[in-house]
This record gives sequence, structure tokens and C-alpha cells, in this order.
Amino acid sequence: MAEPHSHLSEAPLPLFSAPHPVPKPPPPAHPSSHPSPGLAPGLAPGQPPSYLQDHRKRLRRRFLDGGAEAMPDYELLEMVLFSALPRQDVKPLARRLIDRFGDLAGVIGASPVHLARVDGVGDAVVCALKLASAVAIRSARAKVMNRHAISSWDALLDYCHTVMAHRDVEHVRVLFLDRKNTLIADEQLGRGTVDHVPVYPREILRRALEVGASALILVHNHPSGDPTPSQADISMTDRIRQGAEALSLVLHDHLIIGQSREFSFRSDGLL
Repeated sequence: MAEPHSHLSEAPLPLFSAPHPVPKPPPPAHPSSHPSPGLAPGLAPGQPPSYLQDHRKRLRRRFLDGGAEAMPDYELLEMVLFSALPRQDVKPLARRLIDRFGDLAGVIGASPVHLARVDGVGDAVVCALKLASAVAIRSARAKVMNRHAISSWDALLDYCHTVMAHRDVEHVRVLFLDRKNTLIADEQLGRGTVDHVPVYPREILRRALEVGASALILVHNHPSGDPTPSQADISMTDRIRQGAEALSLVLHDHLIIGQSREFSFRSDGLL
């Protein structure tokens, strides 16, 4: 079948036309002559600048040689932040966090909401700090669980401070002991506001019977930092003591945790 006529005509080719020069490709660029945006020449993606690498090596060496005792809080905090901000100088952020929350314990114990209000804190920093907090809590808890509570009293106090000293609202924990005063369970049984937490003695005593406890220690925090008991604290403690005695349970103590010290009902003659 004949093809239909086209409205386009093909131009005749010249027989002896001068060839056009073929442009030569540009020479390959040296790897370091065109760095990626935001990177220093010769710096691999994700690699911190050399001055930061040197600073971080010095901190790590000081930590390995002298331990945490040889370093101020802000330098330990820098090391916690290394992985969260691998290409950034984290010293200014560490100092801002210490200024805002007082010390290293205050920083890692702060809530994500409060941390996020600090300039330079994003999800990666919050995650790194809460991971440090979780490690500290688990380490402190391992020193008291399934151990004699009375003979491990200092470790028990350290654990309570680690868990509760920097909470921004009141919490109630109950430490349940067996007849040998071994800590067999540790549970949070109340969460409230900045100056109040609802406590239900019946729920606490019911839970003591469920876990097979013979004794218990109440623990709650005062976000104000002052562990002095209120009249409501004293009245509530007495109600729980009376209920425990009716069930042949012993209330060993009620600890109120402040930011730098604690109040013991037993030591101060209120139990």
C-alpha cells in the first residue's frame, strides 16, 4: 500500500559540507573540588569537622582516664549529645540545658515537653536524654530489687531520687517487701498535679495482698523541691498505717522525695 503524501519535505543533504567540530567533554572534577552542600572540602557526609573530632577525642580520653568524677556535668552532657548531633558543637546546648535544669540529673530527668522548650533541642536530643534517664533508672533499680531493703537503704534512697526527684508532677510509688524485707515489687500507684496526688489506701493494700507482700514503703515526690510533709500527707499516711495493721501488714516508712533531700516519716518520729 502506498504511503500517504506528507506535507513535510526532506531537505537535500550537501555533498561536500565542512564537518562541524565535536566538542570535547570537560575533564572530570577532582573529588574534593566540588564538595556537597554544607560540607567542608574533603569531609565525608556525616563526619564532624576536624576541630570537633579532636575535642570529642579529648573528652573521651579524659573520661576513660579519670572517670566521671574528673569531669563537670556539662562535659558529661556533651558526651551524651554526641550521637544525637554528630556534626554540631554541642557545648553551647549542654550549657543551656544545665542552666535551665540545674544539673545533669535535672536534665535527664526533665520531661520531653520541658526539654523541647530549650533552643536547639529536637527529637534526637530528647531521645538521647530520655535514653540516658532510662539507663540510670534501670541501673539504680537493679541495685535494690530482690535485695534486703533495710540493709540496702542508701541504694534504695538513690533509686527513689533517680526515679522521682525531678518529676514535674506528684507521683506515688509503693515498694512491696516480703517477710524478710526483700523488695519484691515496685509500682507507681498514683499520678497527680504539681501539688496534689490522689491516693487510695484500699487500692494500695489490695495490691500488697495480691503480690504477697508482708510490708511496704510509701514513696512520693514534691515537685517544689521541699520534702516537708503537709498535713494531708500525715493524715493519709496514718490511714494507710491503720489499714495495714488490720491486715497484718507493716508500713515501714513513708519517704517524701525532694530535689536534693528526702523526708522519712520513720526517722522523724511520725511512724
